[in-house]
Amino acid sequence: MTDTLAAPAYRLPPLAWLRAFEATARHLSFTRAALELNLTQAAVSHQVRSLERQLGVQLFERLARSLKLTETGAAYLPPVRRSFEDLAAATDGLFGPVGTKTLTIRAPASFVVLWLAPRLGRFAEMRPDISIRIASVVWAQTTYDEPVDVDIRYGDGHWPGHKVEPLMPAAAIVVCRPENAPSGVDAERLAHIAANGSLIHVTGYEDLWQRLAASFGTALPRMTAGINVDTTMAALELSAAGMGPAIVEQQFAEPYLGRGLLVRALETALPIRESHFFATPEGRPRISPEANAFKAWLRAEAVR
Repeated sequence: MTDTLAAPAYRLPPLAWLRAFEATARHLSFTRAALELNLTQAAVSHQVRSLERQLGVQLFERLARSLKLTETGAAYLPPVRRSFEDLAAATDGLFGPVGTKTLTIRAPASFVVLWLAPRLGRFAEMRPDISIRIASVVWAQTTYDEPVDVDIRYGDGHWPGHKVEPLMPAAAIVVCRPENAPSGVDAERLAHIAANGSLIHVTGYEDLWQRLAASFGTALPRMTAGINVDTTMAALELSAAGMGPAIVEQQFAEPYLGRGLLVRALETALPIRESHFFATPEGRPRISPEANAFKAWLRAEAVR
C-alpha cells in the first residue's frame, strides 16, 4: 500500500481578496486601500465583493460617502490581520526582512515644510516598505541636474524636455495676525491694509499685491515699502510675528490658519498662474511602481 499525504482541507478564500478586505477595513475606504495595494479602486471593490459572495455575508455597510464594518466584518478582521502578521513574521524570521526601496523626492522647500510634512505620515503608514529621501529646492531657477524619482516643480508648467502633470491649482490669499484683521468689505480692507503698515512680498511674486488691487479696480501706493523675503515660509513667519500682512498661497497658509496664528485679512482668493506640477523627463524609460504610488497618493491628498 502506498501512503499518501492528504492535503489539509482548508477553506480559504484567495489571498488577494483577504488583502483587499484587510486594507479596506483598516482605511474604511476602497480608494485608500487601492493606493496601498497599487490597484484601482474598482479592483479592490470587486475583490471585496467576491469575498463577500464566497463567504455568503456582508462585511461592509456601504454608506453614502463612507464604509462601515458590519458586525461580521468586525469579527472577521482580527483573525485575518493576525494571519497576515504571523505570515509576515515567519517570512522575515526565515528569510530576512524585505528590503525597503528608497524614493527620492525633489520639491520646493515651502511645499515640503508647509504642505507635504503634515501629510507624509499617512503615506509612511500606508507604505512602510518605501523609504523617502527629500531634496528641497528654494529658488525656482534651480538647475535640476540630479535625477530623482518624483520631481515636483512650481511654475507655469513650461519646462523644455519634460512632460508635466498638474498636481493642484493655486490661489493666493492675504493673511495677518488676528488682532490686525481689518473690517468692512474686501475693497475697504485692502485700502486699510495698504495705508496702515508694511506689506510682505515673496521674491518673484511682488506683483501679487498689485494684481489683487487690480481685481478691485484700484492700485496700491508705495509698493516699494515693506519686506521682501525669498520663501513663503519666511513670509508666514514674519506675518505671524506681527510684521505685516502677507499674500501667500492658500494651501501653505492652512497650518497657520488652523492654529489661529493668522487669519484671512480678505475673503478674496486670487487665482494665480503658477502652480505645482509633476515634471518627468521626456524619453524616461520607466517610472517605478513606488513613484507611481507616491504620485497617486499626492493627488488623493490634494483633493482631501
